[in-house]
Amino acid sequence: LEEGLKELEWVRREFNLPILTDVHESSQARSIGEVVDIIQIPAFLCRQTDLLEAACKTGRSINLKKGQFLSPSNVTQLVKKMQAFGAKEFWITERGVSFGYQRLVVDFAAFPQMEQSGADLILDITHSVQLPGGDGNTTGGIREAVPYLAKAGAAVGVSGFFAETHPDPKLAKSDGPNASTLDQFETLMAQVKRIANTAAMGEKNR
Repeated sequence: LEEGLKELEWVRREFNLPILTDVHESSQARSIGEVVDIIQIPAFLCRQTDLLEAACKTGRSINLKKGQFLSPSNVTQLVKKMQAFGAKEFWITERGVSFGYQRLVVDFAAFPQMEQSGADLILDITHSVQLPGGDGNTTGGIREAVPYLAKAGAAVGVSGFFAETHPDPKLAKSDGPNASTLDQFETLMAQVKRIANTAAMGEKNR
């Protein structure tokens, strides 16, 4: 943990970038909060009350990844917890729901209900195309579906996007099959921004 935080601190200083990273145990939150700008709660730990409390008490922004096993109505409970623990800024990241074996599906019909919880909604456009265990002993993915999800998310007005990228996803040590290629990502984000702006203008003129 100590060595990892030194690396993140170097990246922040060298490139002047805000840093986001996972926290997996409540005992880690304080030291991680001293280095990073955003603490991320992994999807499978999103209901761990002690972890949420420790993360919120750091005063850092919280990116809470919604578990693939949660219903839209469960999001309200998570938001109330973070509010009770004094979180200054937080958002919910949708990353698909489990749909049978080795398949995740993004349910856009659930977005209004989650937004009613009062949290900004972020769409994870790469983890949502994972195929858990789809390659036998490893996780697969449908990388070609990433642009479709990104454009759909922009059209419905999500507050932002989360994405895994890599210069060569085939060489990535984690999440390669669902990662977006770095050289194509800038073009995709430009397209997404145009769609989002058009959608926003339509809402304004309605």
